Formats: sequence, structure tokens, C-alpha cells
Amino acid sequence: MLADRIKTKSSLPHSLYPAAQIKKFEGEAASLAGMSLYDLMEGAGEACFQVFKSHFPMAKKVLVLTGHGNNGGDGYIFAAIAKEAGIDVQLCQLGNPDNLRNDAARAKDAWVKGQGKIETIQQANFSDADVIVDALLGTGLAGPVSDEFVRLITAINQAGKRILSVDIPSGLYADSGAVSNAAIQAAATITFVGLKPGLFTGSAAAHCGQIYFSGLGVSEQFATLAKSAATRVTYQDLKHLLPKRARDSHKGHFGRALIIGGNIGMPGAVRLAAESALRSGSGLVKVLTREENRALVMAGRPELMLLNYPDKQSDFADWPTTLVIGPGLGEDDWARDLLDKVINSGLPCVVDADGLNLLARKPARKDNWVLTPHPGEAAKLLNSSVQKIEMDRFAAVQSLQAQFGGVVILKGAGTLICNGRQTFVANVGNPGMASGGMGDVLSGIIGGLLAQDLNPLDAARLAVCIHGNAADLAAQQNERGLLASDLFPYIRKLVNPSW
Repeated sequence: MLADRIKTKSSLPHSLYPAAQIKKFEGEAASLAGMSLYDLMEGAGEACFQVFKSHFPMAKKVLVLTGHGNNGGDGYIFAAIAKEAGIDVQLCQLGNPDNLRNDAARAKDAWVKGQGKIETIQQANFSDADVIVDALLGTGLAGPVSDEFVRLITAINQAGKRILSVDIPSGLYADSGAVSNAAIQAAATITFVGLKPGLFTGSAAAHCGQIYFSGLGVSEQFATLAKSAATRVTYQDLKHLLPKRARDSHKGHFGRALIIGGNIGMPGAVRLAAESALRSGSGLVKVLTREENRALVMAGRPELMLLNYPDKQSDFADWPTTLVIGPGLGEDDWARDLLDKVINSGLPCVVDADGLNLLARKPARKDNWVLTPHPGEAAKLLNSSVQKIEMDRFAAVQSLQAQFGGVVILKGAGTLICNGRQTFVANVGNPGMASGGMGDVLSGIIGGLLAQDLNPLDAARLAVCIHGNAADLAAQQNERGLLASDLFPYIRKLVNPSW
């Protein structure tokens, strides 16, 4: 009997656990709850069937593909429940079913006892199924899948059928969200006991579909035994950091942000960042940019101010309470000099874009800054490659923080935020954000929140959530063609939460 209500979207737990922790402690958690591991397998099969019914309500025929581990056992339990419910089930086992052991073998025997038929993978009728249930690999994947699996996964994905993955899409690494060399592209994934980090970052967005969770009645016991690897963070968790303003407030109460960038020919980036800081609630915003760009930056946004910076001897650190450097900054002597001044200023700051490229050449460390690399910039900072960064985004963001200090935001699908003690993941945003200027808007939001006295970690986490949620609201009018400046009305809405 299913012990836990199935959760999804806003009701998902926050803590994420490595696959090894789940394997190590699920048995003890079951024992504490008065259950056996086979009870968990039965619960997993039932939870899978409940998701099958709710997510694919019109499905009448299902193809269940099972592997050799407990994931395959879950598939057998699901098949038995579906068959009893009148669903037309074809179950195909990868390899010899006699090689199944322990609880998986018990589940297989129960399927056979109920007159269930086991066929080979070669007999799988992809064309006849309404839904394919992927119970092949589970969370234990440690290296590249075999050529046999690559061919099978490719055939499954190319069948054009909706897929329900059990625990994790086969071929996706549970701890990193990277793909080995092929992975199932599921319409939905039901996962158990504890949420896995790899379901929420990297390639997960293209492979998991809608994520469902069941603790199988042991999640509370499991949480007392295991140590989480990361924490999901949402706008709802953080909006309390934006309280209503006192009725006697004035602009001096909400900080002064200086946005530095906009080298010759690049006024747009610094303008986007500056307006984002304003829209995020900074009391005053000035821009330090090339003389050639000053009129363009001011055009259409008279609320922005310009900082006179006539020569390299000028000290710009007297006016602002926080700094943002990088949007359109370039990498010439002018840019390098400005970055040095920011690093030496002692002020809380955000370093983005070209500022990060310069930092990669001349590393520094600060406790009160926020760095915002995308994978390409992260690769430069770590003297690595984009491929290696994306193969383990959690390790990458932790390495960046260890080397450069402060708070590091590793942008991408499932943005990560790390302060050296904790790592957070934000599942916000959409493919429409793959356009120029989006990162500049994020850096401006962070700067605006820092100016309002949020600490770097809170500013980073909240800014990522505001940025992604604003993009999701803007994309309700379609993703393709979404502009960075389209986010401004929604940013303003989100920094004024309703209570």
C-alpha cells in the first residue's frame, strides 16, 4: 500500500541526497518505519502506477522495460499492478531474468505467478505501446553505458512514445545531472525515498520531464540518517527577504549601486544591468562607462546617473554601497584597471561576463563578492573545459567557490549557488533565456539586492529566483524571441511580493 502522497512541482522536498546515501540508508530507514526493502519495492511500483494513471490517463497499452537491479524489480511490481487494473502490459527483460537477485527476483516471481509473461528486449513492440516504462538502469550508473544500451536507449527515444522513467531516466547520472553517452528522454519521472541532485541540474531538464516524488513512507526516517548534498531553493522560500517598505522611506535607505562596464561599442549590456538594479529596488544607480557610450546608456532611462571618471587616478569607491562590474566591460587596459579597483575597494560586489574572463587571467579571492559564470566562463576560471564543467556542475561550483571565495553562481539549466558551506539549486527559467543580455539582467538584480543590505548569499539566491521566475512569466507569451528587457515588468512585480 502506498504510504506517502505523491508530490510534484511546488510540493517537492527541498533536500537533495546522493545516490550512495539512499542506497546506504534506505534499508535502515525502512526498518525504523517497520517495513522491509521489499515493502519499499512494492510501494515504488504502486507509486509508479499512480503516476502512470494521472500523467497518462488515456493510456491502455504499456511496454515495461526492466533491467537487472532493484529498478527492474520496481518495473515488475508496476507491471503486475497495471495488469490487474486491466492495462494491456508487455514486459521485456534486458538479459536473462534468471539473473535477477533478492527482492528483484521476488518481484519477478510474483509477476510470473500472476500469469505475467516475460519477453526479451528484442521482442519489444514499441509501435503498439501508448506509454513506455523505463525501469532499466536506475541510480547506480557510474560510467558510460554500453554500446548495447546506447542502441536500446536510442531506439526508445526514437519510438515517438511517451516515457515514464522509474527513479531516474536511464543513462542520466543521479548525482550530477550529466548524461553518460545516451539517456532516456522521459515525459515524467517518479523518484523515491530522497530526491537526487542530478534530477535538477545539467541535462536533467531535457530528460526528466515532470518530476514526481514518493517517500514510500520512510522519507522522515531517511532524513534523520542521511546527509543532504544540496538544497532546492524557490522564490517562495526567499520572498520574506523583501518586506514591505516603511511609509517614511526615502532613496537613501535602499543603497547606491554603481554598474561598471560598457566598453566601446558595448553600451547595451551595462544599460541592462543598470536598469535591472533600479527595477530590483536600489535607491540610486550610477553607471561608469566609456565616454562614447554615455548618451546611449542614458537614452530612454533618465533615472540612471553617470559617474564622472576622467582618469585612472579617480577614486570611484566613495559614492556607491555596492558594485557590479563586467557587463560589456571588455578586456583592455581600461577594463583591467577598473576590475583591480573593484577588487581593492572592499565593497560588496558582483563580477560578471568580461570581469570573469579577466579574473581567470589574474585570480583573486574575496569573501564579499558574487561571481556569476556560465559554463564557458567557469571553464576559464578553473582552467578546464565546458564538457568537464557540465559533467559535474556541483563539483565545479564548489571548486570555483573554494578558489575564489564569496558566493558563486553557476548559471545554466538548474542554476547552482554555493557559498562554500552549502550548495543550492534553483529550477527556474526556460529556453527563451538563451538570448543576449540575460546574464546582464541577473547581475543587475544581484547588485540591486546587495545595495538593499542583503548579504551575498541571500542576494544571489533571491536574484536567481527572481530572474528565472520573471523569465517564466514573460515566456507565457512564448519562449522564442524573448528579450532580456522583457523581464523588467516581472522583476518589478516579484520584488513586491503580495503577503
